[in-house]
Amino acid sequence: MISEEKLKILTESAKYDVSCSSSGSNRKNEGGTGNGYVAGCCHSFTPDGRCISLLKMLLSNDCIFRCKYCMSRADSDVPRVTATPEEVCELVMDFYKRNYIEGLFLSSAVHRSPDYAMEQLLVTVKKLRTEYHFHGYIHLKGIPHADEKLVREAALYADRMSYNIELPSEQSLKLLAPQKSKESLLLPMRQLQRERNIFKAEKRKGHFLPAGQTTQMIVGASPEPDGQILRLTQSLYRVTGLKRVYYSSYMPVVHDSLLPEVPAGERREHRLYQADWLLRFYGFSAEEIVEEDGNLSLELDPKCAWAMRNLHLFPIEVNRAPLEALLRVPGIGARSAYKILEARKYTKLDFSGLKKMRVVLKRARHFITAGGKFYGAEGEAIRGYLGAAEAKQNAVQLSLFSDRETVLSALTGEL
Repeated sequence: MISEEKLKILTESAKYDVSCSSSGSNRKNEGGTGNGYVAGCCHSFTPDGRCISLLKMLLSNDCIFRCKYCMSRADSDVPRVTATPEEVCELVMDFYKRNYIEGLFLSSAVHRSPDYAMEQLLVTVKKLRTEYHFHGYIHLKGIPHADEKLVREAALYADRMSYNIELPSEQSLKLLAPQKSKESLLLPMRQLQRERNIFKAEKRKGHFLPAGQTTQMIVGASPEPDGQILRLTQSLYRVTGLKRVYYSSYMPVVHDSLLPEVPAGERREHRLYQADWLLRFYGFSAEEIVEEDGNLSLELDPKCAWAMRNLHLFPIEVNRAPLEALLRVPGIGARSAYKILEARKYTKLDFSGLKKMRVVLKRARHFITAGGKFYGAEGEAIRGYLGAAEAKQNAVQLSLFSDRETVLSALTGEL
């Protein structure tokens, strides 16, 4: 069994990677241990990014790369340890049987060489599947510059893989992560997506990344504005079919003259997640969401900020407005918009009816009419009401036991 000291180092080194939520896998139990099927693997996060239901660790923190922001970089003065595939397999099985975990998030520093590091990751997940018969959820981090064949074979055993973009421009990569390049990260993502599409189209037996791919970007380690980050995000969703882009506020865990001395702050990260939600589910484009200076408003959530810049489009009548317009009303989420569309087939909606349907009117009333009636403020006066509504929302306490709707509402600003 792996030593406690080695495990502590390898799990501490992995905690800053937040791109590890688990969902969407269709890997069922086929006579072994564990089940990664659909909701078979839960996940919850602590404030520093640790996932408390997945064993989240590195195979090795002994890296040959010199990424300035990474605590495992080659010239960093930290203890170096490397686990064997057998140690990881035994640990996963032991923890799973004790009900400590429901899956594995496995990454690695670039140990010895990209191919060697990727090969060790492959050996580990292959052993788990074929020798230990583990059918639980596995998220595997890809190694930049590793051989395509190793990556493709690993995808047959993992539920999800991720290549972290980390920095949103080629210039910043050259400056802060000189051994990485945009192509070394994007090329394997595109290749995996292409292989996954072929695998599904030909209805081959087995699995090939059933839960897709994710990536992570560090916010605030380099000078790119929010607009550039969101344009890259938008492109990644369209070209590589990513399930999620995760954003991680920069934390100064190592000192370097090229890095900021202060953290980026959680508010900016939160705004990027809200904007990301609008890109994926509300029909917004990156260009629409950002302010004139290319950044997101810290005062208002992106949807409210957009509405304030486009007051000439409001108010809209809820009994006639198309879905696309309803989705752009602050306070009206996707669920509420579909409720409105369904309800108005049978009755004329008024504010009383909307309230009974649990449509959140604290924000929405300033941007809609119902049956021709309007109960909101006008012009710049709306800004004060929106700010007050957000302050109240921020006071909502989420816990591990918060229901899914409450969590989603808090993230998207629809409370």
